[in-house]
Amino acid sequence: MTVRLLPCGRRAVLVELDDVLGYQAAVTSLDIAGVEELVPAARTLLVRFDPAVTTADRLGAVLREVSPLDTAVSASGEVVIPVVYDGEDLADVAAEAGLSVASVIERHSAGSYVSAFCGFAPGFAYLSGLDTRLHVSRRSSPRTRIPAGSVAIAGEYSAVYPSASPGGWRLLGRTDVPVWDVEREPPNLLPPGTRVRFSAVTS
Repeated sequence: MTVRLLPCGRRAVLVELDDVLGYQAAVTSLDIAGVEELVPAARTLLVRFDPAVTTADRLGAVLREVSPLDTAVSASGEVVIPVVYDGEDLADVAAEAGLSVASVIERHSAGSYVSAFCGFAPGFAYLSGLDTRLHVSRRSSPRTRIPAGSVAIAGEYSAVYPSASPGGWRLLGRTDVPVWDVEREPPNLLPPGTRVRFSAVTS
């Protein structure tokens, strides 16, 4: 596996690679001296460190030797999210993918997902593992308000909107499961590495 290390100020190194989750799991397991925080994204992992404990050069030498772990084995637990598949974009997704609406629902609910990273809004988890036939584009005109609990897809990811917000993802359905709740500890139901499955239900 090829990784690229880029300096990111005095207190961080940005690692560019493909298997972010597996690499993050491996770095976490090593408990490297001085590492304070790991922040995953789609193709990068930001490694924040304490410059009083280590340097970017010393940390980089360690990071170049890290081999990703199998996240299918290391991921803990599975969150099952019940979904009412009545989204406004179901028919459009079916047409773009060349499938029936029933097939879109079947393929989406049959997927085995992993929370790859979080962004856009607190608790908004980008879930990898979407069936390749459902890799569709975002809407050309984003909606000004998408309700909390909306289950959506865009590109190679699926997601559950944690709160009402604008967005351009394609809406497949809705769930009553709160993926972000400030009264819960921790608030985020789907932190990176969490395995997720969608289950079709009737309203």
